[in-house]
Amino acid sequence: MKLSKLHTFCFLVLPSFFVGLGGGILQANAAEKVVINAGIHQASIPLQDLQNFAETGEVSPALEDVLRVSQRDSEQTRKALTRQVPVDLLFADKALNHPLGGVLLDQISVVIHPPTTTANRVALRSAIVLSASEDNQVSLLEIIENYPSSELHVEGDRIVEASEKLGRLSEGMKEAMRRVPEIFR
Repeated sequence: MKLSKLHTFCFLVLPSFFVGLGGGILQANAAEKVVINAGIHQASIPLQDLQNFAETGEVSPALEDVLRVSQRDSEQTRKALTRQVPVDLLFADKALNHPLGGVLLDQISVVIHPPTTTANRVALRSAIVLSASEDNQVSLLEIIENYPSSELHVEGDRIVEASEKLGRLSEGMKEAMRRVPEIFR
């Protein structure tokens, strides 16, 4: 069953967005500023710089400092940001609302999170579902782009680890669905 983008947005993404931001100021835009942490070093980078790095490999001075401090190879980091993981939209919505999906969200939220941890799980779920709504694929960069917060913190020394965990989203949840299908119906 194919869903229109409007249906997807209205019934899957919007509820998560409003629940996740309840009690706070609603923000229509995703992250504009990405704060990348590497040990005790912290750099604020415009989202556009991170997108440019992912697309072209061009490293801004602030991002170069973070990569140097975190001792991460720029190409390895770039691949981790742009790695596309196949994730069925409806499956992702159901799986990420299940306790097993919550565990995965908690693991990824250690690497990608707002300045505070309030409603982090719901916001991350919303970003993943919105990312999958376009093409049934998700990347860390898409999650960052779709995260419902004007500022987002990324643990730079754990980006590769988060990409690997995201890769297990599809495999692990499909295996769980195969073993216990009634949970996801």
